[in-house]
Amino acid sequence: MLCSEYDGNKKYFSANKEHPLFSDLQNIVKKYVGIDKIIDQVVKDLGDIRKVYLTGDWSKGKESEVIDLCFVGLNLNKVYLIELIEKTERLIGKKIKYLIYQDNEKIEDALLIWSKE
Repeated sequence: MLCSEYDGNKKYFSANKEHPLFSDLQNIVKKYVGIDKIIDQVVKDLGDIRKVYLTGDWSKGKESEVIDLCFVGLNLNKVYLIELIEKTERLIGKKIKYLIYQDNEKIEDALLIWSKE
C-alpha cells in the first residue's frame, strides 16, 4: 500500500497509487477531511459557538450520504452557516443537515467533534 524511497539516510513514504485499495483509502481520507473542513470553516466567523456534535449515522461509524451536525452557541450567523454548508456540500459531495441549540441540552447519540472549552 506504500511506496518508499531513500534520499541519503532518510526514507520517504508515499501512497502506492497502483494498489487496488488506493481509491477506497483515498475516499476515506476525503470523507474525514470533509468533516474537518466543515468545522474549521464554520467556527471562524459564526458567532459565539461553544460545541459542535456529529449525530446520526456518522456518529455511530456508519457511512451515509447525509452528515448530521448539531451546533451549540449563541447569536450564530445563520446566513453565514448556510453559505458555508452549501459550499462544503459541493466540495465533499454529501448533504449536511444541522440543528442549532442555544444551551447544552441533552443531545442523544452524539459525538463531540469540536469544543471551545
